[in-house]
Amino acid sequence: MRAKNVDTMIPRLFAYAAIASLLAFPTTSAHAQQSYVGRYDVYTGFADIDSPMLGLNEQGFHAQAGINPRCWLSFGGDYSEGTGSQILTPDLLPAAMQTTIANEIAGLEQLHELPANYQLFVPATAATQTFAFGPQFSDRHYAKFTLFIRPSLGALRERAVPYSNPADLFEEGVVAGLAPAGFKLDWTGFYGVGGGAEVAVSKHFSIRGQMDLVYNHPFNDILADGRWTYRYSVGPSFHFGRNMAAGGKKSH
Repeated sequence: MRAKNVDTMIPRLFAYAAIASLLAFPTTSAHAQQSYVGRYDVYTGFADIDSPMLGLNEQGFHAQAGINPRCWLSFGGDYSEGTGSQILTPDLLPAAMQTTIANEIAGLEQLHELPANYQLFVPATAATQTFAFGPQFSDRHYAKFTLFIRPSLGALRERAVPYSNPADLFEEGVVAGLAPAGFKLDWTGFYGVGGGAEVAVSKHFSIRGQMDLVYNHPFNDILADGRWTYRYSVGPSFHFGRNMAAGGKKSH
């Protein structure tokens, strides 16, 4: 099914602009290493989860918590969720399903039970959750600015609900065949890479912008191909606990 994106671009453009602003910050940041690196980090913010192949764009939130055993290394957990909608068409189905649907449409057109040049479009809503745990590597060369990168490995849970037009009996039959329970629910793994930047506002508070690019393939019983998914996120980050910076003193 090749999908048409019907969601607004404004939240995504906001996230792009925030991340671009953060990445431009080193030119104005003081060239001094950070004097305080908290042992613990907590982050939460706006998230935009975008799967262009499906035309699926979901907005929601993103949360992270981590521990820093070294000033350049942290380990933590990552969670995000978002909801959105899409318009699905048959060309992302496995080849055998595409052929079956095309033959059925052609036969019904010949019987004048479907209009000529009938096109099948199935609207659907989706709710996606992501779960990950792993390392993150940080560059703290600038006093007020931190760059970081991480492998993105984890699991994705997605629930999709297709809808049909009651006046279109053929569409109703296709939807019933694809999702007999009225919805599709799947878990799948993902892998990729992520990273971003933070600007310190105070000792314990900063603004973070980040992006992840991962590959995943949910619903592989009805979708022929996997997809690349982008996640953009921006929000506040809080740092506390013992100072892990070289030569640093205990935080108060």
